[in-house]
Amino acid sequence: MGILNPLYDAVSWIIVQFHKLFGPIFGNDSGWAWGLSIVCLVVAIRICLIPLFVKQIRATRNMQILQPKIKEIQQRYKNDKERQSQEMMKLYKETGTNPLSSCLPILVQMPFFFALFHVLSNIANGKTVGFINESLVESAKNAHIFGAPLAAKFLDSEAKIQSLGADLTTVRIVTVVMILLMSASQFITQRQLMVKNTDPTAMAANPFAQQQKILMYVFPVMFAVFGINFPVGVLVYWLTTNLWTMGQQLIVIRRNPTPGSIAFTQRQERLAEKAKRQGKVMTPEGEIVDAAEYEAKIAEEKERAAKRVQPKATTKSQRKGGGHGTSGSQPQRPAVKGSTARTPPTANGNASEGASTGGAANGQARKQAQTRNQPRKNQGRKKS
Repeated sequence: MGILNPLYDAVSWIIVQFHKLFGPIFGNDSGWAWGLSIVCLVVAIRICLIPLFVKQIRATRNMQILQPKIKEIQQRYKNDKERQSQEMMKLYKETGTNPLSSCLPILVQMPFFFALFHVLSNIANGKTVGFINESLVESAKNAHIFGAPLAAKFLDSEAKIQSLGADLTTVRIVTVVMILLMSASQFITQRQLMVKNTDPTAMAANPFAQQQKILMYVFPVMFAVFGINFPVGVLVYWLTTNLWTMGQQLIVIRRNPTPGSIAFTQRQERLAEKAKRQGKVMTPEGEIVDAAEYEAKIAEEKERAAKRVQPKATTKSQRKGGGHGTSGSQPQRPAVKGSTARTPPTANGNASEGASTGGAANGQARKQAQTRNQPRKNQGRKKS
């Protein structure tokens, strides 16, 4: 018993249940009955993966936002790989980001993809698998979608295609068209994520965004190359899951876009238009409030700003003079011992006059002192 046998059983059981639903409507051997069973298998799986898809969108957005910090850590600890890894894990933990979340939906789908590939390959070889018995194998081999058997491949020989009751040219045309649609849907899905849900200013300096841009062209080419080896039923499965991803992503981007992106600007414009129709207005902060209340609030703020008294401007000389202006008396500076500086003049000039009068009085006092000392000197001479 193989490891994937329980998964083969699960996939075959789901297909059989949906075939029981569509068989009475379109016919048990109808390609529509088997094709819609595969489509419903995809829908059932993708509904279960919605939580993982939401995590993928958030993880991709967070990785874009964290790229500058990641680059800074790489530059700072470029010679210490262990410390660099520790800082990166710390950053992921603080921001709640899991780099593997962006790959989870694809990783979870891959086992179902391989299981469906195995089931369809057994049907093409006339073998039973899981819950698909011999009668269901014959029914599935006779089922055609647009003239191509579900188990047919692009590279199958003409003899094998004829054994399945089909024409080689028809099979190759159908497979080529489905491969092109599958690759185109993959490209559109990646492009709408890059163009509409990414901040354009961060694109040039964001290594993660540049990697996504490269993958946008690489993945469609890979699907085209590998698609020629897929049975028609697997192409139906992969085209359906690509269309589901594209539609689901479009809804998520429209309702919860990345701030600064084109989708975010378009969402803000839609909300503003909707608020206008309802008699409301959207504030610069993104809140929807009543238009009358918002206008009253703005008018009140303008009135309050107009009542504010602005401080008067002062000149440099006024700031040096203590802000007293030119009309009042300026404060006297304290005298410094030993200083020869003159007393600054006042507004009416009295200080300068006093200074000159004081200088004359000092000169007269010195002369009187010399006159008083003169007789003492003469008396000394007489005694000698």
